[in-house]
Amino acid sequence: MLIIAGQGNPGPTYAKNRHNIGFMAVDEIARRWNFPAARSRFDAQVSEGEIPTPVGPVRTLLIKPKGYYNESGRSVGQALKFFKLDPASLVLFYDEIDLAPGRFRMKTGGGAAGNNGVRSVTASVGPDFRRARLGTGHPGDKALVHGYVLSDFHKAEMKWVEPLLQACADALPLLAAGEDEKYQTEVMRLAPAEKVDPRKQARGD
Repeated sequence: MLIIAGQGNPGPTYAKNRHNIGFMAVDEIARRWNFPAARSRFDAQVSEGEIPTPVGPVRTLLIKPKGYYNESGRSVGQALKFFKLDPASLVLFYDEIDLAPGRFRMKTGGGAAGNNGVRSVTASVGPDFRRARLGTGHPGDKALVHGYVLSDFHKAEMKWVEPLLQACADALPLLAAGEDEKYQTEVMRLAPAEKVDPRKQARGD
């Protein structure tokens, strides 16, 4: 079984924030693979379905925690404990300011790199879960980060946000099959984005 969790803040106020691109990815996956309407479970909005792979369908649970971004570990931890799964069965989709807008990277394990949502999940299940990092770019100054991640994507940015989300959903059978590196490559093939230093890009260096 696979658990795919998105990070974000609940409610319409935050729906289009950069911090909520993890929720957006889960929503696109649910739409693309015809998951049923979400219901309340594990203090989250969850939906259960299947993702096809070459070796057969993989039972998959999509999770959007009802708590705030920095508390997302609680819901994820409940789900893993209930299904008796190890952290490798969890893929967490979240925004990454240290990647240029539209870039995508998979990673397993490691630290939180200042991301309190990732820190919450690590505290709940340990560090060895799989991370699907969606590049949102950096504001250029550490002091501006809080306001930046809690601000909405501009209309012009949707030109790369929407293709990235669609690519994450379309390529999902590779992720479900455990082929994380191939999944990353396919997402970037479907939604190419320039590889640049996000801080320098924000400053216009």
